[in-house]
Amino acid sequence: MSDVKVTDSVLYVGCDDLDIDLFESQYHVPNGVSYNSYVILDEKIAIMDTVDPRRTEEWLEKVEKALGGRLPDYLVVQHMEPDHAGSIQKICTKYPQMQIVSNAKVFGMMPQFFDFDLTGRTITVKEGDTLSLGSHTLTFFMAPMVHWPEVMVTYEASEKILFSADGFGKFGALSVEEDWTDEARRYFINIVGKYGAQVQNLLKKAATLDIAMICPLHGPVLKEDLGYYIGKYLTWSSYEPEEDGIVIACASIHGNTKRAMLKFVEILKEKGAENVKFFDLSRDDMAEAIAEAYQYSKLVVACPTYDGVLFPCMEDFLYHLKIKNFQNRKAAIVENGSWAPMSGKLMKAYLEGMKNITLVEPTVTIKSTMSEKNLEELNALADALLA
Repeated sequence: MSDVKVTDSVLYVGCDDLDIDLFESQYHVPNGVSYNSYVILDEKIAIMDTVDPRRTEEWLEKVEKALGGRLPDYLVVQHMEPDHAGSIQKICTKYPQMQIVSNAKVFGMMPQFFDFDLTGRTITVKEGDTLSLGSHTLTFFMAPMVHWPEVMVTYEASEKILFSADGFGKFGALSVEEDWTDEARRYFINIVGKYGAQVQNLLKKAATLDIAMICPLHGPVLKEDLGYYIGKYLTWSSYEPEEDGIVIACASIHGNTKRAMLKFVEILKEKGAENVKFFDLSRDDMAEAIAEAYQYSKLVVACPTYDGVLFPCMEDFLYHLKIKNFQNRKAAIVENGSWAPMSGKLMKAYLEGMKNITLVEPTVTIKSTMSEKNLEELNALADALLA
């Protein structure tokens, strides 16, 4: 963020991390990630969250500069995940007079990460409690399982700011300009996606507040067109597709299944399909494939049998869809096998274990390489998907 001022009284003191290769050791972040933290300057000063230990020293310098020679009164901890809470002990050591403000679950969890003495340094808040800084008043709302059990968010009334913890965050460093939606979707579905009901509960609380600005713990501060961002969260957390389209998720050992599915892409487009997204699960970003499966209304899974089970990248894909509560979609199956095809049965079992999945026939079975009969079946499957 080139301008450290969110408002005249609220300063951004977060840090970009462009060196990180995998977020949470599993998600590719080619444009890095930001760890956001804020300082509220008033009669009393509150620091909103800390940053990942990878950027502690840089962050401490930014905080000291923002304080302008003053001492902080409070550190508000909204979430104990290390990318936000990892610098708590360092800043509490630097400012021993500072009190820590959070909820009981946070304080129960904090000794699991740190070994400093909390005696006399904690202010425990619960749902609806307030903390006055002077002209600014903080109100705390619990947000359990969005996406850890201790999470809370904070609303500042005078400037109508929602400090939203991991809500409304995205992958990508702030120094890199990119569209919010795709990386916010990939972040939400893969990180928070399992907890749609809990996100809906939080959105109901947010609907009672007059919000002019959202300050998340990752990604940019949101100041305009908040209805767009909230609308996306309503859609994502309800597991409804954003738009009509088809995602083809393909696993292929020697390339035969992939060739058949690339031909299927051509067939769909010839029949008028406009949004068709193809993923080679062995090579393309798994988190993006999962996020786009949520974006569109229809899913085609294509996989060979491998040692009598699913080729591993397809197993991984379907496993992630299942644990992230994938639902409310049409789905179709293409299997391949040279002597004893089993992948269709196994993919069907995964899909039938998900909520409100409508299976589209016919299931297409390829025996090693695509045949003329398979071409006819793929055409029939395309017609059924587009009906």
